[in-house]
Amino acid sequence: MIYNSNLQLKFKIILVALCFLPIQPTDYFLFQTLVLKSVYISIIDQAKEILVEEPNIVSVRAPLTICGDVHGQFHDLIKLFHIGGRLPDTNYLFLGSQSVETFSLILCLKVRYKDRLTVLRGNHEIEKSTKYMGFYDECQRKYGTEIVWKHITDVFGYLPLAAIVENSLFCTHGGLSPAIESVEQIKQLNRVQDIPHEGAICDLLWSDPEETKMGWGVSPRGAGWTWGQDITDKFLHQNKLKMVVGAHQLVMEGFQHVHQRKTVTIFSAPNYCYRCGNQA
Repeated sequence: MIYNSNLQLKFKIILVALCFLPIQPTDYFLFQTLVLKSVYISIIDQAKEILVEEPNIVSVRAPLTICGDVHGQFHDLIKLFHIGGRLPDTNYLFLGSQSVETFSLILCLKVRYKDRLTVLRGNHEIEKSTKYMGFYDECQRKYGTEIVWKHITDVFGYLPLAAIVENSLFCTHGGLSPAIESVEQIKQLNRVQDIPHEGAICDLLWSDPEETKMGWGVSPRGAGWTWGQDITDKFLHQNKLKMVVGAHQLVMEGFQHVHQRKTVTIFSAPNYCYRCGNQA
């Protein structure tokens, strides 16, 4: 079979992405320069076709590596894959917050291993946030046009809102919502939209567990809620689950249990912003 040069290049690029384990953290520039605009758009569109078919809550099986906020730290994402294990020998669940390179690699792997890798929506996966938090400027700087940004922000709305692992762990980027008592309610939500300022979708992506207080509390973030152990207990009992797993919060040890170990926060961006000194 004879391929033209553009098609050959496209296959080479995709192979680099999909055979990621030989890539070292120092190969960041290699991956960045190889993901051409036309190829990236093709990857995004293929991933969108897969995500459209996924439900709001994805069922995930173990063995599994759960990853919290990556926050665009590509070097650390590569290290995470080295530590977590090789696809498709293990499953991966990403709880949100990406950048151009991290999102492109994750989407490549989603296309290749669609049943082994699950990507949930994070609170920054919204068009407005990408404008003022630098993602839009990053796309403009690297691709010279906003077309890549438009394709990426379009696919954000198709990312699932939550995952349930082995009928035991309820996973989402943020946490629980006073508007959600049953996981069945999440299944009925229309996720293909910008993240609203309030309501169930907003809460799932913005809420945080409260270690010392009971009930619902006003979030200092201005979106979502804080919730106490009594809320966790009620939600888990009603839905026959064992634990709530979220991201969204910087925790210095990389993970933190609260609510008598029934809620855990996972943060997967070590030394966040290269100055916080946290583990992941």
